[in-house]
Parts: sequence; C-alpha cells; structure tokens
Amino acid sequence: MAAENNYPEYPVFKGLQRPLEFMGLQGRYIWWGAGTVAGCLLGFMIVYMILGFTAALIFFTAVAGFGGVSILVKQRMGLHSKKIEKGIFIFVHANNRLEVVAS
Repeated sequence: MAAENNYPEYPVFKGLQRPLEFMGLQGRYIWWGAGTVAGCLLGFMIVYMILGFTAALIFFTAVAGFGGVSILVKQRMGLHSKKIEKGIFIFVHANNRLEVVAS
C-alpha cells in the first residue's frame, strides 16, 4: 500500500525570469560598476594625497569614463557573451584537442 503524503502545499515564487537590474546595469555588470566606483574613489584619494586636487580630478574622470564606457559596451554585447573564435578548426587527435589553423 502506498503511503499518502499529507504535506501542506505552498505557492512557490519562481521569480520574474529576468536578470537583476540596478540603475540600468544588469547582472554581473552591477559588480563591475561597483568596482569602478570604488576604484575611482580610492584612486582619487591616493592621487589627491600625492599630486593634488587637479591631478586627482583628472584621474577620477578618466577612470570613471573608461569604466563606464567599457561596461556599457560589454553590456550591449550581451549578458552572457561568449568568446568568439575566428579561424578554421581541424580535429587532429582523438583526445578531443583542436588546433587553430590561421585563415
């Protein structure tokens, strides 16, 4: 005789099936943005102590600009972007190794 399961049923929230988003940044790029901001602030303080305000402001602007642009470019390529190999692939050995021949 099979045992009866008298467990209570609860509704399960499965999420929205969308990536996490914060201020326009999605998924892993949130961490990249946080790292860029932290690097800018820490770098600003260090450069300010060594070289002065003007150099620190230039450093801050350059790092924030480069970080922001690189994050936006990477994000536009896709959240799950993969490395795209170029060339011709030839199966050489039976141990599943591929060699790339220049095209």
